[in-house]
Amino acid sequence: MNDYDALRDYLMQHKQAEFVLTYEQIEEIIGAALPRAANRASWWDTQRSPDIQMPQREACLAAGFKAMRMPDGQSVRFTKLKKDGRRPG
Repeated sequence: MNDYDALRDYLMQHKQAEFVLTYEQIEEIIGAALPRAANRASWWDTQRSPDIQMPQREACLAAGFKAMRMPDGQSVRFTKLKKDGRRPG
Protein backbone atom coordinates (compact mmCIF):
# COMPACT_ATOMS: atom_id res chain seq x y z
CA MET A 1 0.00 0.00 0.00
CA ASN A 2 1.33 3.44 -0.83
CA ASP A 3 0.33 6.84 0.50
CA TYR A 4 -1.93 7.50 -2.48
CA ASP A 5 -4.00 4.31 -2.46
CA ALA A 6 -6.75 6.22 -0.65
CA LEU A 7 -6.77 8.81 -3.44
CA ARG A 8 -6.95 6.04 -6.04
CA ASP A 9 -9.89 4.46 -4.22
CA TYR A 10 -11.64 7.84 -3.91
CA LEU A 11 -11.21 8.55 -7.62
CA MET A 12 -12.45 5.09 -8.58
CA GLN A 13 -15.73 5.79 -6.78
CA HIS A 14 -16.22 9.14 -8.55
CA LYS A 15 -18.78 9.05 -11.37
CA GLN A 16 -18.21 12.57 -12.72
CA ALA A 17 -16.06 12.87 -15.84
CA GLU A 18 -14.29 15.93 -14.45
CA PHE A 19 -14.04 17.60 -11.05
CA VAL A 20 -11.66 19.66 -8.90
CA LEU A 21 -10.30 18.91 -5.44
CA THR A 22 -8.40 21.38 -3.30
CA TYR A 23 -5.07 20.37 -1.78
CA GLU A 24 -6.84 20.43 1.59
CA GLN A 25 -9.45 17.94 0.35
CA ILE A 26 -6.74 15.69 -1.09
CA GLU A 27 -4.84 15.79 2.20
CA GLU A 28 -8.01 14.80 4.01
CA ILE A 29 -8.51 11.87 1.59
CA ILE A 30 -4.94 10.57 1.96
CA GLY A 31 -4.74 11.34 5.68
CA ALA A 32 -1.46 13.21 5.35
CA ALA A 33 0.03 16.49 4.20
CA LEU A 34 1.08 16.77 0.57
CA PRO A 35 4.80 17.33 0.01
CA ARG A 36 6.07 20.73 -1.09
CA ALA A 37 6.69 19.21 -4.53
CA ALA A 38 2.89 19.08 -4.97
CA ASN A 39 3.02 22.83 -5.63
CA ARG A 40 4.77 22.15 -8.94
CA ALA A 41 2.42 21.51 -11.86
CA SER A 42 4.71 18.77 -13.15
CA TRP A 43 4.23 16.77 -9.92
CA TRP A 44 0.55 16.25 -10.81
CA ASP A 45 0.83 16.00 -14.59
CA THR A 46 0.03 12.37 -15.37
CA GLN A 47 1.05 12.75 -19.02
CA ARG A 48 4.53 14.13 -18.34
CA SER A 49 7.51 11.79 -17.97
CA PRO A 50 5.48 8.57 -17.99
CA ASP A 51 8.72 6.59 -17.62
CA ILE A 52 9.24 8.07 -14.15
CA GLN A 53 6.94 6.35 -11.70
CA MET A 54 5.51 8.56 -9.00
CA PRO A 55 2.91 7.22 -6.54
CA GLN A 56 0.42 10.09 -6.95
CA ARG A 57 0.50 9.74 -10.75
CA GLU A 58 0.16 5.96 -10.54
CA ALA A 59 -2.85 6.34 -8.23
CA CYS A 60 -4.60 8.69 -10.64
CA LEU A 61 -3.89 6.55 -13.68
CA ALA A 62 -4.90 3.35 -11.87
CA ALA A 63 -8.26 4.97 -11.13
CA GLY A 64 -8.61 6.04 -14.78
CA PHE A 65 -8.04 9.75 -14.28
CA LYS A 66 -5.68 12.40 -15.59
CA ALA A 67 -4.58 14.99 -13.02
CA MET A 68 -3.60 18.60 -13.68
CA ARG A 69 -2.77 21.28 -11.13
CA MET A 70 -5.04 24.30 -11.46
CA PRO A 71 -3.60 27.80 -12.05
CA ASP A 72 -4.54 28.80 -8.49
CA GLY A 73 -1.81 26.44 -7.25
CA GLN A 74 -4.16 25.13 -4.55
CA SER A 75 -6.29 22.59 -6.37
CA VAL A 76 -6.16 19.78 -8.92
CA ARG A 77 -8.50 18.99 -11.81
CA PHE A 78 -9.18 15.30 -12.33
CA THR A 79 -10.45 14.24 -15.76
CA LYS A 80 -11.65 10.70 -16.48
CA LEU A 81 -9.68 9.01 -19.23
CA LYS A 82 -11.30 7.07 -22.04
CA LYS A 83 -10.66 3.33 -22.05
CA ASP A 84 -7.77 3.92 -24.47
CA GLY A 85 -6.12 6.35 -22.01
CA ARG A 86 -7.20 9.58 -23.66
CA ARG A 87 -9.43 12.35 -22.34
CA PRO A 88 -13.15 12.05 -23.14
CA GLY A 89 -14.73 14.17 -25.86
